[in-house]
Amino acid sequence: MDFTEVFDHIYSFMNKDALGNYRLMLGTDSQIHSDSTIFITGIVIQRVGKGAWACFRKVIIPRKMTVLHERISYETTLTEEVAVLFTPEKINLLVDLVLPNIYRGSTFTMEGHIDIGAGERNRTSVYVNEMIARIESLGIEPKIKPDSIAASSYANKYTK
Repeated sequence: MDFTEVFDHIYSFMNKDALGNYRLMLGTDSQIHSDSTIFITGIVIQRVGKGAWACFRKVIIPRKMTVLHERISYETTLTEEVAVLFTPEKINLLVDLVLPNIYRGSTFTMEGHIDIGAGERNRTSVYVNEMIARIESLGIEPKIKPDSIAASSYANKYTK
């Protein structure tokens, strides 16, 4: 699917029940294979408590990316590439779906999920501030483990 089709699916999913709490979650995970590194960027629209629709974008780098900072940074870059496709005009179309029901509890958030953790024992913890700042600079809410489910759960499933 191209981005127009992806956006149309998201719009249709939200339009079926405009009285809902929506989370648009974008996140990338990677897996090193014998001769390549596979990156999966998940695009997930969740109607909290009432299901979700998701798809993913796959990028294959034809080498083993063994340097952790390079791999985490590239994961964040791929998430950023998808996030910028959601222009202010596109985001406004989604917000306009829930806006009439905002006083009845409807919400919409856009989140950038980063497959890193802040725990002392987590090797990626030294990159948390850098990657969070990059996601925040796009005007979307960053989420890290254990809350980064689009990256650490959904995208992870397709990197194998």
